[in-house]
Amino acid sequence: QVQLVESGGGLVQPGGSLRLSCAASGIIFSMYAMGWYRQAPGKQRELVATITSGNSTYYRDSVKGRFTISRDNAKNTVWLQMNSLKPEDTAVYYCNCRRGASGYWGQGTQVTVSS
Repeated sequence: QVQLVESGGGLVQPGGSLRLSCAASGIIFSMYAMGWYRQAPGKQRELVATITSGNSTYYRDSVKGRFTISRDNAKNTVWLQMNSLKPEDTAVYYCNCRRGASGYWGQGTQVTVSS
């Protein structure tokens, strides 16, 4: 059974930082591309960042220079370091793993950026 468990969300003031974690089980983690998505109220889910099995990364334009995705295959974990947070970053953040046509989602963790 595949499980992706996110943690690290919370309430932070604008300009602050959070580090999201996603612990995976039930997959050969090193073979999967990992990604973070987010969904704000009333909006569609959008891709935030991805990291391939070969450690190539991608970021959406609005988070470039502020967010960093990383992974540790020995710990079956992927992280999203979020700095200089803005109110528009407020959303539920979801972890995703993907290999070919196979993909799984975590349950999500809420990130709220507000003063």
